[in-house]
Amino acid sequence: MLQKWKSLPLVSYLLVGINILLFLLCTFSGDLIYNMGGMDVWNTLFCGEYYRVLTAMFLHADIRHLFNNMILAFFVGSMLEKELGHLTYGISYFLCGIGGNVLSLLYKLRFGITVGSIGASGAVFGLDGILLMMVLLSGRRLLDATPLRIGGVLFLSLYSSFGVAGVDNAAHVGGIITGMVIGVITSIVIRCADKRKQNVRC
Repeated sequence: MLQKWKSLPLVSYLLVGINILLFLLCTFSGDLIYNMGGMDVWNTLFCGEYYRVLTAMFLHADIRHLFNNMILAFFVGSMLEKELGHLTYGISYFLCGIGGNVLSLLYKLRFGITVGSIGASGAVFGLDGILLMMVLLSGRRLLDATPLRIGGVLFLSLYSSFGVAGVDNAAHVGGIITGMVIGVITSIVIRCADKRKQNVRC
C-alpha cells in the first residue's frame, strides 16, 4: 500500500487542485485576490511584498490560461514526480516558478514595464527544461520523452507566445533556464546513484 502511494503523483494532484481552487475563489471575489497576489514591480520590489513572486504562480487570468498551464503541469509533472520523488519534484516546481518570476521582474524593471503578471507558466516551462536535461543527461529512459520531442515542444511554445500581447515571455525563459540548471544537477545525482548501485565510482 505504501509503495502504491509513493508511485502516485500526489504533489502534481495537489498543485493542480490548489490552482483550480484559487481560480474559483478569484471568480467569485472579483479583483481582490488578484490585487493581493499578482506580481508587479512596484508592489513586489519597492513595497517589499516579495511573497508575490510565489503567490502569482497560483493565479490565472481565465479558464483557458488555467487549463493550458494545468494540463501541462499535470502530465509533465506526473512523469517527473515519478522519477524525482514527491519532495524533490515539489521543490523543483517552486524553484522553476520563482526563477521565472524573478527574471520577469528584472526584465520589467529594466524596461520600465508596470503591468503585473500572474500564472504558473514559468514553473511549467521549467518542468520542460528539467525533463529535457534529464532525457539528455541522466541515462534513463523516460517513457516516450525524447530530446527532439521535448525541444520541439519548448521551441513551438516559445515561438507561439512571443509577440502575443499580455504574455510574460521573460517568465517563460526564466523558468526554462532554472529548469535546465535543475535538470543538469539532477542528472548528475541520478548518474552517480546508478553507478553506486553498480559499484562504479562517479
